[in-house]
Amino acid sequence: MTLVLDQTTVRLDGKRLFQPLALTVAPGEIVALMGPSGRGKSSLLMGLCGGLRPPLALEGDVRLGGRSLRGVPLERRRLGVLFQDPLLFPHLTVAENLAFALPRQHRDRRVRIDAALERAELQGFGERRPSTLSGGQAARVALLRALLAEPQALLLDEPFAKLDAPLRRRVRAFVATMIADARLPCLLVTHDRADAQDLGARVVELGGEGEERTRTGR
Repeated sequence: MTLVLDQTTVRLDGKRLFQPLALTVAPGEIVALMGPSGRGKSSLLMGLCGGLRPPLALEGDVRLGGRSLRGVPLERRRLGVLFQDPLLFPHLTVAENLAFALPRQHRDRRVRIDAALERAELQGFGERRPSTLSGGQAARVALLRALLAEPQALLLDEPFAKLDAPLRRRVRAFVATMIADARLPCLLVTHDRADAQDLGARVVELGGEGEERTRTGR
């Protein structure tokens, strides 16, 4: 599944925050969006989800697997989203958080949840509450929840920003492996160039008119 941004930008009160992007993200590829604060990086991800409200607006087209997302409700866009905070439901156990994401047609729900936890080296954590998890554990559970929803693309908004340096490297490695294995196109918003390096991401720097430049963070 390929994610395509076709002359896509964000406007604030009618003014473009960055030059329109013509960008194709291949299955399993990670593209890191970088640039100064206020440039519209996080707003772009929110726009891809259909969540922008005036005075912000998304301009241009977005296609996923050849299907335009223009006017498609959020729940039908098949986008997985991960933020700085894991946003796990505090009143649910880890297993219940993961079950919430699983499409209803799956009957082997517990098997899928246990397999996901094992892959994340979180065996036996199903009955734990989110409040008992470390930052790295919560980040892995949040990613598992996003992937169990069977998205066709993944959007990451500074998901490593609140982790300390050694833990950040471990979680980055886990995220990179999961994205590659699932063959998902991924957009990552970050201010940390090491995120792009460790993830092997292609970097797109959002600047003003005519300032975009692209390079590979390897």
